[in-house]
Amino acid sequence: MIPAARRGSPGADRRGTHRRGAGHASCHHGEILQGVFLDAAGRRCAGLVTLPMSGPGSRAEFTRRPGTPPERLTVRPGDRTKAARAAALAVEECARRCGERPCGGELRVSGDIPVGLGMGSSTSDVIAVVRAVAASYGLRLPPAAVARLAVRAELACDPLMLGARPVLFAQREGRVLEVLGHRLPPLVVVGCALGGGAPVDTLSLPAPVHDDHDVRAFERLRVLLRRAVATGDAALLGRVATASARHGQRLLRHPEFDALVGIARRLGAVGVQIAHSGSVAGLLLDPAAPGLRHRVRGCVRALESDGIPTTRTFTTFPAAPGLPDPADLPNFPTTKESPSGPAHRGGHRPTGPDTPRRPARLPAL
Repeated sequence: MIPAARRGSPGADRRGTHRRGAGHASCHHGEILQGVFLDAAGRRCAGLVTLPMSGPGSRAEFTRRPGTPPERLTVRPGDRTKAARAAALAVEECARRCGERPCGGELRVSGDIPVGLGMGSSTSDVIAVVRAVAASYGLRLPPAAVARLAVRAELACDPLMLGARPVLFAQREGRVLEVLGHRLPPLVVVGCALGGGAPVDTLSLPAPVHDDHDVRAFERLRVLLRRAVATGDAALLGRVATASARHGQRLLRHPEFDALVGIARRLGAVGVQIAHSGSVAGLLLDPAAPGLRHRVRGCVRALESDGIPTTRTFTTFPAAPGLPDPADLPNFPTTKESPSGPAHRGGHRPTGPDTPRRPARLPAL
């Protein structure tokens, strides 16, 4: 059961009025599975399962000004249009829950998620903002309410408000179609960026059309992914992710896709995953297989030899007995990144023909 909003104490002034709040949200590393699925009523829904990633994220600070009109809302940086919408919607929601009038305030957003790679940068901003506004009212909104506000703010959102729990999520409706399990199987991910890390012009892509055959294929992958999560089967998850990435090639047409799959096959990776709305990708390895460090190094060398820039190696598990220490893996980030970071250099402008096609600052990943 999802908990109701709870009162907290952050940002309280001497009179007990909550005025300031802070929020944070993480990112993801693209999708494991994305397509069209059937909900409990048999209705078709666009859905996805993301690959969680710790490290980069968005931070927001909100100071509300009781007694000011709600339209008096300032946002820094000024180009965060989705964050601004999220703040206004969250103020309206939280004021209603507290029996108060909506008011204006000041919002500041920062982060270190590169834009355009398909890592959920806009959703991370929006969720951090909603959490900051809620904290300024002394509330903690339940995930379902955060998801609903996020969809209203940006039309579609990623399931970052749900943490690392693997779910099939209807991104345009902000609802969970299925909880697949408690956690993903242990994986080591060797990250990279296709297309040199240039933003994907998602607005120029044709709208995907899925027939009954496609829906049946996605439903079969859903069943396999459910089984992979239930049994901790990294190899089966890799098969699902690769099949989903191959299906996404119909629209994305990454020229490096065959090379990526070839590297995975040669070096014993269980599969590949690719963001369906960006250029970030990963080779998926089973940490229980022998020679892990050697295989990770081989993947990094092979990617760079084929002109595919590597980003970072990360895992779906913390350090634990019986599993390798993530910090011992090659290409694993060992230094703490700057909180300000090279965040959102393009703001939330949609990528399009006029978007600068420079490579993303990949070390920031």
